[in-house]
Amino acid sequence: MADSNTPNEDHKTRCKRIRYRAWHRGTQEMDMVLGHFVDAKVDEMAIADLDRLENLMDEQDTDLLKWVMGQEPTPQDVDAELVQQLIEFQMNRTKS
Repeated sequence: MADSNTPNEDHKTRCKRIRYRAWHRGTQEMDMVLGHFVDAKVDEMAIADLDRLENLMDEQDTDLLKWVMGQEPTPQDVDAELVQQLIEFQMNRTKS
């Protein structure tokens, strides 16, 4: 569980930190998937949604990529709804 935010961290600072983390994953593929998603969504996310996002970002890039690409089903202990949002966002982004 991601708990790297400090009690004094404001929403804007947290969003900046998440944005940086999304664009610096370690694999270019997940940088692109998460980076664009976070750029489009993070500023409007509620605290609970930021928590969900950070928890998902704790997963390994190789696993995330398999789930987003539909190569493997999302495990039950992972936020499948958020993975689906990533998939839909990516599909809509590539259609444009």
